[in-house]
Amino acid sequence: MSISSINYSSSVLGSQIRNINQQLTDLSTQLSTGKLSQNYSGMGTNEGFAIASRAQLSNISAYTDTITNVNVNINLANTALQALTTIRNTVQTGSANTAQDLNVNGQTIAQNTAAAQFGSMVGVLNTQSGNRYLFSGTAVNTQSVADAGDIINGTTTQAGFKTVMAERQAADLGANGMGRLVQMQPTPSSVQVSEDVAGSPFGLKIKAVSSTLTGATVTGPSGSPVSFSVDLNGNNPSNGDKLSIQFTLPDGTTEQIDLTASSATPTPLGSFAIDASVPVNPNNTAANLNTALNTAIKKLSNTSLVAASAVTAGDNFFNTASSAIGTPKTNQAAPAAPISGATALSGTSPSDSISPGFAAGDTITVNGTTLSFVASGATGNQINVTDSIQTLLSKIDAITGTSKPSTVHGGAITINTDDAASLSITSSNPAALGSLGFSATPVTATQPPLRVGSSPASSATTLVNGSATTVKWYLGNDGPGSARSTAVARVDDSVTVQYGAQADEDAIRRQLQAIAVFGTFSTSPTGQYSGGQVSALSLRVTQALTSQPGQQRIEDIQTDIAMAQNTMKDASTRQTQAKAQLQSIVDQAESASPDQVASEILALQNALQASYQVTSNLAQLSLVKFL
Repeated sequence: MSISSINYSSSVLGSQIRNINQQLTDLSTQLSTGKLSQNYSGMGTNEGFAIASRAQLSNISAYTDTITNVNVNINLANTALQALTTIRNTVQTGSANTAQDLNVNGQTIAQNTAAAQFGSMVGVLNTQSGNRYLFSGTAVNTQSVADAGDIINGTTTQAGFKTVMAERQAADLGANGMGRLVQMQPTPSSVQVSEDVAGSPFGLKIKAVSSTLTGATVTGPSGSPVSFSVDLNGNNPSNGDKLSIQFTLPDGTTEQIDLTASSATPTPLGSFAIDASVPVNPNNTAANLNTALNTAIKKLSNTSLVAASAVTAGDNFFNTASSAIGTPKTNQAAPAAPISGATALSGTSPSDSISPGFAAGDTITVNGTTLSFVASGATGNQINVTDSIQTLLSKIDAITGTSKPSTVHGGAITINTDDAASLSITSSNPAALGSLGFSATPVTATQPPLRVGSSPASSATTLVNGSATTVKWYLGNDGPGSARSTAVARVDDSVTVQYGAQADEDAIRRQLQAIAVFGTFSTSPTGQYSGGQVSALSLRVTQALTSQPGQQRIEDIQTDIAMAQNTMKDASTRQTQAKAQLQSIVDQAESASPDQVASEILALQNALQASYQVTSNLAQLSLVKFL
């Protein structure tokens, strides 16, 4: 009888021992690493959930980094905006101060402060986060605003704001310092004042005239260019009778001159002397009225007009606003008169209407929006053919959204727009549009920056685009869309935030413009009208730095970016909660419990010990013991 030897390596018992050893090795690895396996195949059936959870955890990590970076930019931007608010308050406080003591440079202390604050504001607007300019829109690698010195003083090849302001002041004052008005006495008993050129954007514009002068005849304002006259008709006015003239200034404000007839000696300020000679000569009173009116116009021109001119120059240089000015036109009345806001858009001669006029079915397209003419019953974007020019201008203004209403003055229509680049007006009836003074289509506005159109400036009658010869103050992105949309970040799977900013936003631009005007303007320290100029300018700057209803404020920009931060905060909170849940899924699928592993190791060690004991006993088996 033959007995085969016991081969341990190939025996069932040996195989079990090797298996137990491998399990002990695996469990020891789990105990030291805390992981069920070192490869996906050993993780079990739940590893698919863990892999998906890891992908989401990776996204959350990326969103967290994005939120951190965006918060850095927003915090820097908010600090800059807060600095702008402080600058505004500082300059506004100074401009509201009534002290108008001029230094040797013809400026007040408040103006010197404004000049320094202008440089500070430019520095704030050029704030960077890393290599990113925060107020350049999408042009993050481009400096937001030109250097303060270049903006004010210009470069060797381009004019700065100081030059633009001086040109505008000369154009508004005119050669005689009368605000482009021409004054004369056509007869010994009358006084006449007229604008120099119809349709000119410069100087004082006669708005209204009223009189209580006994026996006097007031004519106008009317004509093209607009004029008015006062004829005493050989009568002396009574003591206390008054002549009032309202003027519109280039910045849209209105000023009034009041002249009162007086028999007092000396003649009070703001009055003109009633002739007291014997016999009475009313022509002498007319001469006194002429002199007093001339003095009053010169004072208005050299104070409020100069201040308004400076403010308007700021608009010409810094703003995107502009105008389309038509040629003066007359109506079909007999005799023909300059068209006005009351002139009808169609009608028969003789009537206060344009010719040729608009007919039912005609259209006018403004910035892509069509206005249709109907016979009657107009609604929405419709216009009755019998409506007035003012009705049409109101419809156009509603489409363009201009902050400065369009006007008709001296037969010339001025269509204002806050964005010159967008203005485009066409009509299916070009002849009727021509009757409004616009013969070329599309009707467009002169592109800013605006400069006085000819030399000498005192006789210029137009504004022209000066981009080729004028410093460009804003260097960042100025394309379509909101400033906030120029910087967009995804902070969650379905959540994005917008946090961009541009230095040419309305609130920032208006503040920069007002401070530049105040800090740049200077006058003669000993001039007759210097105090009045600075006083009038201070009032306008104070108003410009006070936000009006409907205007954007610096605080509005801060609110926008604060909303972006709140959105990110909410997203971060959700992600923190999701991260904990996802990590739990990963841990459950991949992590090994130390207690469970230790228990399994102990059980395997006991099994291994028993296997070794059996193996040892089998190894000692002999033929004698077997038998």
